[in-house]
Amino acid sequence: MSAVTIPLVAARPDDRRRAPAGGPPRAWRVAALVGGLASLSVPLAAQPGGDIAAGRHSAISAAAARVAPAVVSVNVVRRERTLPRTLFEAFMLPQGYEQRVEGLGSGFIVSRDGMIVTNQHVVAGADSIVVTLRDGRDFPARLLGEDARTDIAVVEIAGASFPVAPLGRSTDLAIGDWVVAIGNPYGYVLGNSEPSVTAGVVSALDRSVLPSGDQSGLYVDMIQTDAAINVGNSGGPLVNAAGEVVGVNSFILSQSGGSIGLGFAIPIERAMRVARDLHAYGRVRRGWTGVEVAEPPPSSGSWRRQPGVVVQRVAAGGPANAAGIEAGDTITRAGGRPIRNFLDWEGAQLDLGVGDTLRIALRHGDTVRSVSLRAAELPSERATRVSFSDLVLVSVTPAIQAERQLAAARGALVVSAGPKTQQILGLEPGDVVLQINNIPITQAEQVRQVIAYFQSRGSQMRLLFERHAQIGYADVWPAQ
Repeated sequence: MSAVTIPLVAARPDDRRRAPAGGPPRAWRVAALVGGLASLSVPLAAQPGGDIAAGRHSAISAAAARVAPAVVSVNVVRRERTLPRTLFEAFMLPQGYEQRVEGLGSGFIVSRDGMIVTNQHVVAGADSIVVTLRDGRDFPARLLGEDARTDIAVVEIAGASFPVAPLGRSTDLAIGDWVVAIGNPYGYVLGNSEPSVTAGVVSALDRSVLPSGDQSGLYVDMIQTDAAINVGNSGGPLVNAAGEVVGVNSFILSQSGGSIGLGFAIPIERAMRVARDLHAYGRVRRGWTGVEVAEPPPSSGSWRRQPGVVVQRVAAGGPANAAGIEAGDTITRAGGRPIRNFLDWEGAQLDLGVGDTLRIALRHGDTVRSVSLRAAELPSERATRVSFSDLVLVSVTPAIQAERQLAAARGALVVSAGPKTQQILGLEPGDVVLQINNIPITQAEQVRQVIAYFQSRGSQMRLLFERHAQIGYADVWPAQ
């Protein structure tokens, strides 16, 4: 067995091809996926059908082997209200009928004592969470915190000496780098708990995806890859060729529902910053600028080609107001990055921490200037909280209205709502309670008092609320 040095070829692992004309006769070569190398020495079989076992492993298989032990399956059970589909069901099913729904996703262990990072949409509304390790062991998990804005959640399992996924840096990635997506597609449908591995390249960096109407997450500065991401892969790691996690697989763009090579992952730096906050505080301490910008209609396509974003409103007493930013100013740069559309502006703010300074370039007519603002804590985080059962509320103020871009100038903002509240009252985080029956709500404390009043009398309630700038309602019947 001899070895020669041959050029690397862009191919999948174990893709064996005939040597080009002029190469060693009757030789085989093995494509290796090693970033930064221009050539690789591999053993060549003396004759076709010879032993090539020494050359069949690649950087991809090594990267997968390094991370796979820390990849877990995240199994959730939630209860969802169902509407009657037929007239028969309308008469036969009790009001507020619920069904048990099982969900599945992936995650990866980031500390030896059992801290796990996954997607928020995987665990949203879960009544119970069970984590399955690669070796098949099941652990009940506790939700430490979730952040719908970044689509990151942290769960915890009890134990010690768990395998930990090594972390890398998404900032080191380049378009064309090889990456591996690891997860547990379809969960228990498959015969064992060994995670699945798919390989591809980094297709693009800093991708921002226009949000859909029902999307709570903000997907900006994402890593795009053609590595296949399928049902159940959400929350699993995206891994570089060195075997380091560089992203959290989050979603795909597809008309069929299956992978067509358009997968997106959250950069690991953002995911871990959010995870550390969730672990330490149970929430994300996100910086607030006090700026609301105009958003053009997505259907026009002009949102992609704006020469900056126009400031629509500045919160009184907020950081932008203190820095001298005014309505009508156009933001052209923020934090050293060009601002071409509102998603760029959201990206500049998304990783801003409390107390961080953001340098902003502005244009107003022919006047160009630059200012610095110091990010403050979100008004909704500073506000006095009112809690009862698993519902947490704050009173809407002008600052909170500006922070959340609410249509309502009064009411009670739902900061968090557990499964019980979402099932019984139909409220979700981000809703603003405007009215209960014929009683207008102006303070968070009123919600607790009014609900207690009608519950004590066994009365039916209709809750009127704002959700995504639209008005909705939920009818609540007294317990039977």
